[in-house]
Amino acid sequence: TGLGAITPIGKNVEETWNSIKERKCGIDEITLFNTENFKTKLAAEVKEYNPLEHFEAKQAKRLDRYSQFAIIAAREAVKSSEISKENTDFNRVGIFVSSGIGGLTTIQEQFGFKGESMSILTACASSTHAIGEAYKTIKLGLEDVVIAGGAEAAICEVGIAGFENMKALSFETDKNRASIPFDKRRNGFVMGEGAGIVVLEELEHAKRRNAKIYGEIIGFGATTDAYHITSPCPDGEGGACAMQRALDDAKISANEVDYINAHGTSTHLNDLTETLAIKKVFGNNTDVMVSSTKGNTGHLLGAAGAVEAIICTKAMEEGIVPPNINYKEKDEECDLNLVVGDSKKENLNIVLSNSLGFGGHNACIAIKKFED
Repeated sequence: TGLGAITPIGKNVEETWNSIKERKCGIDEITLFNTENFKTKLAAEVKEYNPLEHFEAKQAKRLDRYSQFAIIAAREAVKSSEISKENTDFNRVGIFVSSGIGGLTTIQEQFGFKGESMSILTACASSTHAIGEAYKTIKLGLEDVVIAGGAEAAICEVGIAGFENMKALSFETDKNRASIPFDKRRNGFVMGEGAGIVVLEELEHAKRRNAKIYGEIIGFGATTDAYHITSPCPDGEGGACAMQRALDDAKISANEVDYINAHGTSTHLNDLTETLAIKKVFGNNTDVMVSSTKGNTGHLLGAAGAVEAIICTKAMEEGIVPPNINYKEKDEECDLNLVVGDSKKENLNIVLSNSLGFGGHNACIAIKKFED
């Protein structure tokens, strides 16, 4: 019932979604630090960001950049949900907000909500896990509302150096060929930053206060590869199992899924193993539409899943499937039904959003267009 975001392609949900539709790429030269001694020259930074537009000077100085992003996105999500003390018991509003890396010092603003609060750290799957756990908590009747999602701001010397040493980043200098999920020439991911927050709410609670309902979480699945600290399991078994668990939880079959927003990081191993995972669940000749929006946003690490869940929700709302922008060269090993070129106008009823994190953390949520 609420959406909020700040991303490399938009200061809010509307700007971010319009940029997706306009095929904008948020990747450019790094400005947050001097890259003279780094091979990596590109990242997807939040543009024209001035913390003093959102916080008092003292508060801005104390809050880590990623915490600022989290609060900005949370404010938008809560505002769009129109939750208030008059229509909601704040003792039954939880907060599950995550980060893959986070800041060294953080002071979190919790809006006065007094339900359960926790931060899930599962690398690049963190915010999808946060949304999934929020969904389960509401299903169990433990909370009426949960603010869920993630934030990340790791475009700094330590963040870039760490991933450079893991050989995970793209050293490409052409911003339109740096983050190219499933393309044969892909050579690493591009670091992004930002936040995505959603307000999840129990259906009857939302109806009682006449909330606008953007969509419905109908399934969640999570698994662990137990294979390697950074590399995914080569046969895609963990990712496949997470998707199948989401389908089973939703009580739907694979052929009912219209679109998959893939994790699609633009690394050789991720895109290959995710292809294998999708085929294990949907069949070798699957025609389900697949794309990764990391060509637009870069990889927001712990915030990626939440931002992509918001993109999925907007895609269903408007019947528009985002393409893999900047995709050029087909990889026979990634022979999925990739949406390339322009976005596609399609009626979307059920979509999956995948997140496959370092350490073998796999998470998948199934989202359905809401019908009363």
